[in-house]
Amino acid sequence: MGRFSAYKLPLKSMPIGTQDFEYVLDNEFFKNIEGEDVQKGKVNVKLTVKRSAAAFELDFDLEGVIQIPCDRCLDDMDHEVKTHETLYVKFGSEYSEESDNVVIIPESEGDLNIAWFLYEFVALTIPLKHVHPAGKCNKAMSAKLRKHTARSLNDSDDEGIGSYDDEDIADEVPGAGEEITDPRWDELKKIIEDDNN
Repeated sequence: MGRFSAYKLPLKSMPIGTQDFEYVLDNEFFKNIEGEDVQKGKVNVKLTVKRSAAAFELDFDLEGVIQIPCDRCLDDMDHEVKTHETLYVKFGSEYSEESDNVVIIPESEGDLNIAWFLYEFVALTIPLKHVHPAGKCNKAMSAKLRKHTARSLNDSDDEGIGSYDDEDIADEVPGAGEEITDPRWDELKKIIEDDNN
């Protein structure tokens, strides 16, 4: 991780107390980290490291904007990043992650590179569905998408296809229009009714 040496914290040599650090995650950072979710952006990071006799508490404040692909048109869109994360670090015999926010590092090394943690904190702010606001998607891609989108039964632009309504379906399908129930629930309802009588 030579490209990320600026993100290496010399925890072992830090005095007990509080230390502050600042970082800027820019396009070069995201390109070098080679993460799938984010390739461009600018995020400012303020880090406060509190050392006690037994452990370290790392408080991260991240704020900025990243570019991610729109789920609908695939063009880049801006996504605001504003998050606070806390990571607890302890010394041990070998590196391990006890949980999402507790890390053990070898005391013999005493350093922690936080580059990947920073990337993950940014990536975790991305919602499952991310699309441009209405009217902001790539017009050509939106037109192609509309052209190839499946039409529902209520659409009637094709000759006679999709011109069914609920009454037509009820006439053609035996039992259509009747309420369908689960026989297991019916038995439970009978038990409750018997208890109430």
